[in-house]
Amino acid sequence: MSEKVNLNAYFERIGFAGSIAPTLATLELLHALHPAVIPFENINPLIGEPVLLDQPSLERKLLADKRGGYCFEHNLLFMRILRDLDYTVRPLLARGLWTNPDNQELSHLVLLVEINGQNYLADVGHGGLTLTTPLRLRADVEQTTPHETFRLVGGAPEWTLEVRIGENWLPVYAFTLDAVDDAAISALNQTMATSETSPMVNGLRVALSPSGRRVKLLNTSFTIQPVEGEKEQREITSMESLRSVLTEAFGLVLPADERLEPALARLFPLPPDLPDELPA
Repeated sequence: MSEKVNLNAYFERIGFAGSIAPTLATLELLHALHPAVIPFENINPLIGEPVLLDQPSLERKLLADKRGGYCFEHNLLFMRILRDLDYTVRPLLARGLWTNPDNQELSHLVLLVEINGQNYLADVGHGGLTLTTPLRLRADVEQTTPHETFRLVGGAPEWTLEVRIGENWLPVYAFTLDAVDDAAISALNQTMATSETSPMVNGLRVALSPSGRRVKLLNTSFTIQPVEGEKEQREITSMESLRSVLTEAFGLVLPADERLEPALARLFPLPPDLPDELPA
């Protein structure tokens, strides 16, 4: 049974106004607005808070509480919104390749949207390389987005998303069109949110993709990457500055949780006169 969605709250959150007809133009606008406003962030796994995927929890966190989330949260919310708008859409699972081209483990959730017989890849939850427009599911065609240029290769049966960085094409993730059930999504989400080896547990990752730039935070390294021009990068050296970046650069309302401060403090390097490990 489909879960009831609050379209008005979603539209208000992302600043959407216009036709809600299930057309490519509507999908493109929603796909651009969502990652421009709702941050990718992994604060819940970082502090040991569960990542809940039911619709009321997603709406409370990403819409009402002005938080963000990672791929499972973003793309499941987006999928349910699209379905309520009468799009034909289903989830797919992907192998992340950006940091490990040889990775064989499924860890990422994307969406397949069908419009007038044409399939599109939609993904509003991939951090600093989140798509900002849907891509046609066609092999070996360069597709420009408001940010980078991408292409899809393969497709028999596995597709690989690649991004052009300078003169090079680099793999982002790989996926098939195999059906995915709720149990598989729930299990992978649990692993990503709690496993000691999960990148979502072992560091802070925040990203936003407004028009004209990418804004990214990896632990204490803050980057503003314009679509055109050189990136600006700086190291955050204080808790006050870190909180300021999270709230001002990413628009996050930080949770009032006693676990947040020590989790953020662990991101800063220890002074040289202190041991590598502090006592518990």
